[in-house]
Amino acid sequence: MGPKANGGQQPLVSVVIPHFNDLANLKVCYSRIMRQSWPADRLEVIVADNNSSCGLDAVRIAVPNAMVVPAPVQGAGPARNAGIQASRGEVVALIDSDCVPDPNWVAEGVKALEQFDFVGGRVLTTTRSQERPNAIEAYEKVFNFNFRHYIEKVGFTGTGNMFVHRKVFDRVGGFRLDVCEDVEWSFRARAMGYRLGYANSAIVSHPARRSWQELRRRWARMEDEHYEWAKEHAHGRLTYALKALVMPVSVAPHSIKVLLSPKLPNLLSRLGAIVVLTRLRFWRAYKMLHLVAVDTF
Repeated sequence: MGPKANGGQQPLVSVVIPHFNDLANLKVCYSRIMRQSWPADRLEVIVADNNSSCGLDAVRIAVPNAMVVPAPVQGAGPARNAGIQASRGEVVALIDSDCVPDPNWVAEGVKALEQFDFVGGRVLTTTRSQERPNAIEAYEKVFNFNFRHYIEKVGFTGTGNMFVHRKVFDRVGGFRLDVCEDVEWSFRARAMGYRLGYANSAIVSHPARRSWQELRRRWARMEDEHYEWAKEHAHGRLTYALKALVMPVSVAPHSIKVLLSPKLPNLLSRLGAIVVLTRLRFWRAYKMLHLVAVDTF
């Protein structure tokens, strides 16, 4: 069932969940963590609350056997840092409050750490109706959370499904604020020689966004973070601007991906996903060029 701690015991695993105004999903996530196949006495759950309006007491009621710690610096990265700082485990497992883990999620993640220093698992995007996803859901179903691609082709893992040896995390240091923290942390860890792997059997589910407002809000935040990180590299602004100009061109090949995707049930959902793809890529191009222009002039 994975690497053994000192004395032959399974390692203590600290599951860290950043939380902000999401009690309903947090309760579901927490209930599934408490039903993991991993030994209960080798598991601790830490919820790092990021200034939720409900207050810490309401969070504690929602997760009665978890440790709830305040994370006063706003942002998912600082919240994860606060949770990890309060943890005791030899292994840290990161998951978002709106994710639902499979029963063997912890066991499979820890098992993957036998071969790697940190790993990302598989994320399944779920829709309210499998046969009738709306256009936004259909787009997300095809393009959202492709962790295998992130890990094997780009070289980073998302933090919504990540396992890391605590000693590795301590050596690399915490997540940064105002940049794409999962990408930056992964690249920092790999630059130090730590090995990243993909854990296909460590599975969590994440609901697809259902509205254009939700999708645009997510990408606005991500582009802000990507641009801040790009500026730290040589010719970063220029590279970012060139990516913006290419963004609309990417609609054509990715439309083919939508049409061929087995994840969508029918032609109508595929056409809806292509409409969202086109709208989002042109909007992202505008957003990216706007960031460069405002910062330059």
